[in-house]
Amino acid sequence: MQKKVYLLAVSIATLLASCSKESKKINPQANPIAVKIQQLVPENQTGFVSASGTIESENSANLSTRMMGYVTSVHAKVGQKVSKGQLLVSINTTDLLAKKAQVEAAILQANAAFNNAKKDYERFTTLFAQQSASQKEVDDMTSRYEMAKAGLEAAKQQRNEVQAQFSYANITAPFAGEVTNTFVKPGDMANPGMPLVSIEGAHHFQVTARVSESDISLITSGMKATAVVKSSQQSIPATVIEVSGSAKNTGSQYLVKLNLAQVPSSVRSGMFVHVVFPIAQKESTAASNPTKILVPKSALITQGQLTGIYILSDKNTAILRWLRIGKTYGSQVEVLSGLSANETYIVRAQGKLFTGAAVKVYDFN
Repeated sequence: MQKKVYLLAVSIATLLASCSKESKKINPQANPIAVKIQQLVPENQTGFVSASGTIESENSANLSTRMMGYVTSVHAKVGQKVSKGQLLVSINTTDLLAKKAQVEAAILQANAAFNNAKKDYERFTTLFAQQSASQKEVDDMTSRYEMAKAGLEAAKQQRNEVQAQFSYANITAPFAGEVTNTFVKPGDMANPGMPLVSIEGAHHFQVTARVSESDISLITSGMKATAVVKSSQQSIPATVIEVSGSAKNTGSQYLVKLNLAQVPSSVRSGMFVHVVFPIAQKESTAASNPTKILVPKSALITQGQLTGIYILSDKNTAILRWLRIGKTYGSQVEVLSGLSANETYIVRAQGKLFTGAAVKVYDFN
């Protein structure tokens, strides 16, 4: 019995010693983690309306032809920079060349008939003045002359029509830009209205955003906004230029177009953006909802369906606080609950944080 009591005492002593060593090992005060902090500043003067959008070129076109024929060559590739008037696609013009030859022959024939009718008209007009021709003969010559003149004009207009068709056989760039797609290759049959090449302007960009019906009344033409590129988090100043008045064909989402200014070279057409519209609140609205807490998305911690953030305690330790988040405004997220005004949270850390970890405030970049 005494032996068992002795062994139990030894085990307890060993366990206490190991726990003491372990507590020393994980002592959060041993190696403080350098962190960058930021204090919450409630937004009580302005509100925000957020919408998703897509960057697109201000000038874009799908080029097609009005004639039918085989594509002989495609002179442009996807991604190629082209200048205004540059040849992009050529279509076989054998039929047009034959028709042009027929029209030229018709013009020669009509011109000969016109010259003959003109001479007869002038001769009979002179004879009539000398009372050597009747009025009917003069009328007949006048009618013949006018018909020959109309025939010659019709033949010339046919030549203009053929020449216009040649412009649709050689598809050129309507403006300087970049080829974004080619829909045909040599040997394909080009049909009237069928897209052959798509091209977009390379310099001027705009954003088409979709705004919900609850927020569209707050958006007006000419107001300033900020477009945040989702892939790179770059912020670009924008100005509203068009506000749609109907959502009949857009699923209760109203289209808003914005012009972009100072677009970085890395931004391309088709990129997705968050558009943030700053909205001035009325006094009654500000009184009923005086604060809006926004934190950067980069400071949030996600574990499954939970979202949290580390705050700084009075003892300079990190504490994980779970949040309920709301709308996204560009690179920031609205916090509906879990944080209060003027609390300090950790934006960045040089190490892995955990609840109770000692931290040292350091303003690093």
